[in-house]
Amino acid sequence: MAGRPRIGVLALQGDVREHRTALSHFDVDVASVRTAEELAHVDGLVLPGGESSVIDKLSRLFGIAEPLSTAIGDGLPVFGTCAGLIMLARRLTDGIAGQQTFGGLDVTVQRNAFGSQTDSFETDVDVALLGAPPVHAVFIRAPLVTDVGPAVRVLGRLGDGRVVAVEDGNVIGTSFHPEVSGELRFHARFVERVHARAA
Repeated sequence: MAGRPRIGVLALQGDVREHRTALSHFDVDVASVRTAEELAHVDGLVLPGGESSVIDKLSRLFGIAEPLSTAIGDGLPVFGTCAGLIMLARRLTDGIAGQQTFGGLDVTVQRNAFGSQTDSFETDVDVALLGAPPVHAVFIRAPLVTDVGPAVRVLGRLGDGRVVAVEDGNVIGTSFHPEVSGELRFHARFVERVHARAA
């Protein structure tokens, strides 16, 4: 349909289906993206949760890592959750040897900052930008933003002040999984960015 943006979900590994379901609530076409050619035909991209080291290796194997980094630098709207946040960080601590990221967020992110799978938890996070009610956030082997650059906007913090949601220009990242809890407001903000750029 003319004027209908096309949003991709990076479909190398992780909770691709959940993000596709979330995006189906909006006036967009949704596509799975695995290659540079497929990336070239989308107006925005979601990086799902999963295992960041696997996403890193597969993205290089499929030849999409460098084109994606370039696209992000050129202003492609991108939204990353959990492992997606890790892959968008310019700086990474506790990564495996040789692990690389796509960049885009001027932040430092710590992998598995909350512990193992058994330490996963749910809590409400106040996100003033999104208004009431608080965001019900699901943290699964979640990363944490430990440092932010001067242009980064902190969107959400835990009660103790730790940063779990950020925005930097065309890029949004969350430590948690809004696609798992049925929280659509982050997706809505991302889709607004896609519509604005596509127009």
